[in-house]
Amino acid sequence: MSEIVLQAKDIKRDYHVPGGLFAKAKTVHAVKGVSFSVEQGKTLAIVGESGCGKSTLARIITLIDPATSGELKIDGQTIDINKAALTPELRRKVQIVFQNPYGSLNPRQKIGDVLGEPLKINTNVGASERRDRAMAMLKKVGLSEEHYNRYPHMFSGGQRQRIAIARALMLNPRLLVLDEPVSALDLSVQAQVLNLLADLQDEFQLTYVFISHDLSVVRYIADEVMVMYYGEAVEYGTRDAVFSDPQHDYTKTLFAATPRADVESIRARVARKRAA
Repeated sequence: MSEIVLQAKDIKRDYHVPGGLFAKAKTVHAVKGVSFSVEQGKTLAIVGESGCGKSTLARIITLIDPATSGELKIDGQTIDINKAALTPELRRKVQIVFQNPYGSLNPRQKIGDVLGEPLKINTNVGASERRDRAMAMLKKVGLSEEHYNRYPHMFSGGQRQRIAIARALMLNPRLLVLDEPVSALDLSVQAQVLNLLADLQDEFQLTYVFISHDLSVVRYIADEVMVMYYGEAVEYGTRDAVFSDPQHDYTKTLFAATPRADVESIRARVARKRAA
């Protein structure tokens, strides 16, 4: 049986909104008692429309934001999620890749420094080894050594996302949370990045939590799917079960209303271009 890398139980996140002149104070329940687990080397996709709580959940998993209550375990270690405190040990285990790669990269830093920074902050690795490991990681994500001394504005959107993925992998994490990582890219570049993520997962036995509203992408990359609606997990199961026989009315409506791109065809087209 595969090892459980991430386990969440009854995660809740409330926001208290102060009242104004004509409005009463209120509590917004952004995440309402969500539970799930992810095995090593597998991908859990969390899907739903904007405002459903999926990105809030991603920020709780990565300890960027605290939870109101619940239990979170990473590699069997129980985490205090009531205070968002990402220790050096946890930072090496869990990383996040955001939707906008340019916004997550320092425009004044060269790419080599961007990749070396996690090692500089969280390890005792020297400058020479940081450079060697950054060079090696550039190759892993399909870039070259000549990109080491360039700045973020000199890259395309797809290349920037590759850099963001490379930076997330510099500490050899066990868990990678991907928050809409391809939604800002065009379809052909989406397929390239998805193929890269699949290859990296196989090579490093990475565990993914993949946040998305794009069902075509989810169907391509996920092992399990959790559908969120107004902060609740209304459907949770294997990819094939959820897509072939959705049980909740919201899931059925979401599937019916969402246009689906043929990601497999795009993947085949990218493979043909590589072979040409």
